Amino acid sequence: MSNPQDNCRSQPLASIRGMNDHLFEEDALFRLMVDKIYNTCSRYGFRSVNTPILEKVEVFTKPLGETSDVVGKEMYVFEDRGGDMLALRPEGTASIVRAFIQHKLFDSLPFKAMYSGPMFRYERPQKGRFRQLHQVGIESIGYADYWSDVECISAAYASLQAIGVVGHVRLEINTLGDNESRVAYRQALIAFFQKHAGHLSAVSQKRLETNPLRILDSKEEQDKALFSDAPKMRDYLTESAGAFFENVLSGLKSLGISYVINDRLVRGLDYYIHTVFEFTTTDLGAQGTVLAGGRYDGMVAMMGGPQVPAFGWAAGLERLSMLTNITPETQPVIAVIPVGDEAVESAFKLADMWRKLGICAEVMRGSAVGKMLGKADKLGATYAAMLGSEEIANNTVTVKNLTTGAQQSIFPQKITDLFKA
Repeated sequence: MSNPQDNCRSQPLASIRGMNDHLFEEDALFRLMVDKIYNTCSRYGFRSVNTPILEKVEVFTKPLGETSDVVGKEMYVFEDRGGDMLALRPEGTASIVRAFIQHKLFDSLPFKAMYSGPMFRYERPQKGRFRQLHQVGIESIGYADYWSDVECISAAYASLQAIGVVGHVRLEINTLGDNESRVAYRQALIAFFQKHAGHLSAVSQKRLETNPLRILDSKEEQDKALFSDAPKMRDYLTESAGAFFENVLSGLKSLGISYVINDRLVRGLDYYIHTVFEFTTTDLGAQGTVLAGGRYDGMVAMMGGPQVPAFGWAAGLERLSMLTNITPETQPVIAVIPVGDEAVESAFKLADMWRKLGICAEVMRGSAVGKMLGKADKLGATYAAMLGSEEIANNTVTVKNLTTGAQQSIFPQKITDLFKA
């Protein structure tokens, strides 16, 4: 009979497919991007909000729509021990709106929140698409005027500037009109696609019955071949909806933000109305959207709150990390090398003193000084501080510059002078 421990050794545990570890430099880059985006959006009046990654499933099924891919195919849903149906959050907007309603923040409008964290979708993992993804986003609740759209898109543009990717992307924008516009456009789409139903993909044939607007979101070539002749939303806009969109475009121009109108841009979630937009890139293959959002005026009321307008966007950190040219700053490290067992305690005391002075210090372990110096070099240390019986007696430390090889004897309190040079 085989030993279970042998099986454990031969089959090491691994992360779930599409849910990746982010180690060291990659994790530092994610935190740096979030910090820069938060700093940027805070100048627009947004404040940080943190919501749970688990929500009752209704938080997402109500606003996202039963016909959306997120609800129909991608959510991680399970029943807990209390009998509640829960979902790992697939996106951040619904959770922010739930928090806004639950905490009765109706009297403190505008409510301007920014958030970041992991989202979960059961998708086929590929470049730029993961089952656990990380997003950063903003939600602005309370403003119905087009300047809110312009301001939020401006915050997105400035955020992309802050992390050095704005030169890799372009802004694509469209309008879904008001409710009256959508009804007229939906009827026109149904009439058009019914004539060509035999040429639609199986998924789009189903969408024709449930949500024909989503056909325009299809990536299937046989569907895309029909798009050039399909009706355009702009031809079915009411006068007020058309004026709203033109004002948004004019506002972007006034702020120097260039854009491209994409008549086929509809976004994948059901709660959008009026302005929708995406910042896209050609550098990541098929997964070209790096930041996207729009207006969702009816969502708060749909989830049980008052009828208040809202606008927001979210960006994927995994995709942004593939485009950014920024790198996290690394703190200089000094490796403390005890020479002899009697120097170990003094080495830890020395490291503790330097850490309190704001210096990153790492005590090396081992018996051979040469091997410890090699470990210090692999660690990326700038200096190695060697401490033996002579140094302890003289209250000094021998410091070696691991770049130049130069050595000097200094008092431990003077170590900060090395990092000022």
